[in-house]
Amino acid sequence: MLRIALPNKGSLAEGAAALVSEADYDCRRSGKELARTDARNDVEFFFLRPRDIATYVSRGVIDLGITGRDLNEDAQTPALEVLPLGFGKSTFRYAVPEGSGLVPEAFAGKRIACSYRNIVERDLRRRGVEATVVRVDGAVEISVRLGVADAVADVVESGATLRQAGLVIVGDPVMQSEAVVVARDEATAALPAARTFLRRVQGILIAREYEMLEYDIPRDRLDEASRLTPGIAAPTVAPLNDPAWVAVKAMHPRKSINETMDRLADIGARGIVAMKIRAARL
Repeated sequence: MLRIALPNKGSLAEGAAALVSEADYDCRRSGKELARTDARNDVEFFFLRPRDIATYVSRGVIDLGITGRDLNEDAQTPALEVLPLGFGKSTFRYAVPEGSGLVPEAFAGKRIACSYRNIVERDLRRRGVEATVVRVDGAVEISVRLGVADAVADVVESGATLRQAGLVIVGDPVMQSEAVVVARDEATAALPAARTFLRRVQGILIAREYEMLEYDIPRDRLDEASRLTPGIAAPTVAPLNDPAWVAVKAMHPRKSINETMDRLADIGARGIVAMKIRAARL
């Protein structure tokens, strides 16, 4: 039976549960249960702290897990990242007191407060800087005001919290994070049940990015229309009763669907319909 770890709380938990459920797995928790068996798919789900998932997976206790890239890379023994999931995105940045003039390359001898010690130490080594990393759990931005750090490294969204603490972002990002599927190793990811899980999840991710676009177009405008809707390999074209017209069907990126529908209408397409895709295999 395949063993998969899902986050039990935090920003990743809801997105992970929704994605796996859409992939047709029974992973919804009832209350605070720690495990759930999906007998139909021969999978056992475990609900763990996001920070602990990489440890359990890398040691082979769990086959696959969903966690944050930052949490995985901060683990003492990171697991193998096998599939980015596109949600839970965040940016890890340095911040210093406003007006201090500090930049990451000048952190030598300074104290850097963070909740991700291994990531920061690795980044400082990459920059050739020797500094003291002070690990704190939560409210990293107050560390400078409390006098325990000269700068901080933290997950940044809008930067408003840092500005309220009198800090400004400096340097290039330490890393870009998002939710990911991790496995112990390539052999584990290649197990038949693991490959099925990954294929299903990837199918949901594709479906979220694309819609199915259908329309009728004069045959003499088909080449132009096909350039607008090339599909994955090529659009599906079918004849209509009127030999001067054809029906076209193609997968199209969701983010530009309305613009493309407008352009199709401009070249004479009719009956233009966009439909959501529940799942896909490419």
